[in-house]
Amino acid sequence: MAAETQTTSTPGVAARFAAWLPDRVDRRVRIFAWLSFVAEVLIIATGGAVRLTGSGLGCPTWPTCTADSLVNTPEMGIHGVIEFGNRTLTGLVGILAVIVVVLVWRMRRERRDLFAFALVVLLGVAAQAVVGGITVLTGLNPFIVGFHYVASLTLVCVCAAFLVRMDATPGPRVLAAPRWYAATTHTTTLVLALTIVVGVLTTGAGPHSGDADAGRNGFDAEVLEHLHAWPGYALLALTLMLTTVAWARRLPVRAWITALLGVEIVQILVGLYQARNGLPELAVGVHMVLAALTAATMTVVVLRLKRTSTADA
Repeated sequence: MAAETQTTSTPGVAARFAAWLPDRVDRRVRIFAWLSFVAEVLIIATGGAVRLTGSGLGCPTWPTCTADSLVNTPEMGIHGVIEFGNRTLTGLVGILAVIVVVLVWRMRRERRDLFAFALVVLLGVAAQAVVGGITVLTGLNPFIVGFHYVASLTLVCVCAAFLVRMDATPGPRVLAAPRWYAATTHTTTLVLALTIVVGVLTTGAGPHSGDADAGRNGFDAEVLEHLHAWPGYALLALTLMLTTVAWARRLPVRAWITALLGVEIVQILVGLYQARNGLPELAVGVHMVLAALTAATMTVVVLRLKRTSTADA
């Protein structure tokens, strides 16, 4: 009798849970989508802390911290605490990604865009954990470390795209700006991507390797600093032009393109400061986080170039 009662009650629990899931974007979806975005930015900050404090091999093995311990031990000191803390945050990022996927599950057919973004983040977090392990097992190979950062930055952009789309009306979308303006914006996106890639190579040639015994990529860091600056200034010039046009023509992207311009100016100032002051750790860390926020803001600008065709112009 007890077994029969349990069997009949289980579908009831599943049905109640399915009914509890939102069928539209509500407060639960908004809260956890924002938490996921913030966590993705924070993991870039903590990953930077791992590298800039020389804690890259604070946990010398993976997936455990040592051969005999899942967590860091007192003998490992502050480096073990910092590295294990970053690994722990990866777990939190994964939990938040799972929650967002579950929350949009019921609306996956009506909001395929949100479900796709949520799924990409979840799979990306899982892949990132594996890449992080490869990074440790290869002794902090600078190219793998750089790829690890770019992948994290990409997930920040996907989370930003989710935040934009969750407030958009579903349906066909049309351009809300002149076609040449959209094309120029996409070109600016490519310049931003180039700036970030050269910046990653520059960091891989610089002094912040994550560990005293970690190798460098072999490029000339001083030459790369100049190469990194050129697309950065081109990015600023293009964004300034796009901002001016957006305000002159009252385009719907004007607020976000202005925000992008502001982030870029701060980013350039931080870059100039760190280059002229021997690459202080804190400034380099801020530069890394600002790069992620710049890419996220650019993502918002690109998505705001279109509006739902049924919406008022």
